[in-house]
Amino acid sequence: MTDETSVSPAVSAVPEPPAAPAPTPAPAPPAAVALSPPPAWLQRWEIAAVLLVSLGASALYALLSFIGSVTAKQSLAKQTTTLNGSLAPGRPLLDLFMQLLNITLSLAPVFLVFYLLARSGERPSSIGVDAREPGRDLARGTALAAVIGGTGLGLYLIAYHAGVELNVVAESLPDIWWRFPVLLLSAAQNAISEEVIMIGYLLSRLDRLGVRPSRAIVLSAVIRGSYHLYQGVGAFLGNAVMGLIFGFLYRRWGRVMPLIITHFLIDAVTFVGYALLAGHVSWLPRP
Repeated sequence: MTDETSVSPAVSAVPEPPAAPAPTPAPAPPAAVALSPPPAWLQRWEIAAVLLVSLGASALYALLSFIGSVTAKQSLAKQTTTLNGSLAPGRPLLDLFMQLLNITLSLAPVFLVFYLLARSGERPSSIGVDAREPGRDLARGTALAAVIGGTGLGLYLIAYHAGVELNVVAESLPDIWWRFPVLLLSAAQNAISEEVIMIGYLLSRLDRLGVRPSRAIVLSAVIRGSYHLYQGVGAFLGNAVMGLIFGFLYRRWGRVMPLIITHFLIDAVTFVGYALLAGHVSWLPRP
């Protein structure tokens, strides 16, 4: 009997796929580079440019307007200046769109300020423009508006009757549905523009230049008073004093938001109150 040896067929070895290469680690992000401030001369140019396209230009126009009023044949008390007037008389829809465009474009310097802050590595919150403390900001702003607003009205009436203030017509818009919303938007635009530029931006930039804080506050207050000169001497003095108070409180609080709220409430009450009361109460000058 013959022994048969069974031979198993050869099994070919299947090679294992090569191991996937280890992923290359992502390069670490570059370390943040501290932004050094530009030279002093360039910072001065920046401040001058911002003011010349915003409230500094308004101050120059107001000065010329005041000179024109003083040299006119009529006394100041017999002259009138209007804060919120119609831009397209007799055409209410066109007037509305022109009012909205005017308010929007008047905020352009504020966007410029925020851009310049961003270029310096700062945010609006660096000057206290944010919503981190809404309750405290509202309380501070409301209390301050009550004190400054009431005092300001009294000083205006005294200056007007003393003949050193023009008859300020707070509004002469058509009696139409958009009248009060536009007045409130105008008050908001005034508040945002003036406080962001004259307090938050200007004082922070003067700090960087090494200007003494007291001198910076005085400079800001004088400019604030200057662009109200078209209303008369009383408006200059009253707004300059308000600028001193706002500058001091900004140094103390480090926030612009309560000052924006204060300014908005003062202007809103002035504009809307005038629209409701002018011609109906004896103590308010007639338009």
